[in-house]
Amino acid sequence: MTEQDEDRILRIWTPIILRVSVLSSAVFLLFGLVEMALVAPASYVARFHEIQTSGRLAIQQDWGRLARLAIEGRPHAILTIGLLVLTLVPLGRVGFTFVLFLKEKDWAFTALTATVLLLLLVGVLLGRVG
Repeated sequence: MTEQDEDRILRIWTPIILRVSVLSSAVFLLFGLVEMALVAPASYVARFHEIQTSGRLAIQQDWGRLARLAIEGRPHAILTIGLLVLTLVPLGRVGFTFVLFLKEKDWAFTALTATVLLLLLVGVLLGRVG
């Protein structure tokens, strides 16, 4: 891969990928809001009963359960996935910036960007779904 190809990827494809992420998130969020308007309050009554039977104020969900609930059309799960996709936008932006600084051998900004990327990833991985 030539340097010109790498530049094209970083400078042209980065905004395209980030815009697709934002649009995908918007679609999930809009669909989730429409589902909430159509299904609510029944969906939230069911969620309230889940919380009541578990004895916890919030229910921790794993990725598989979240996907199953979204496929079933549960508004909360669809909205959560939309927010998770939206989280990919800053992660992608910082990731591409890291690659750009690394490519240009700007070591100070590479180190700072790597630190920010690491902290973002740790925050996402330690966060709970739902």
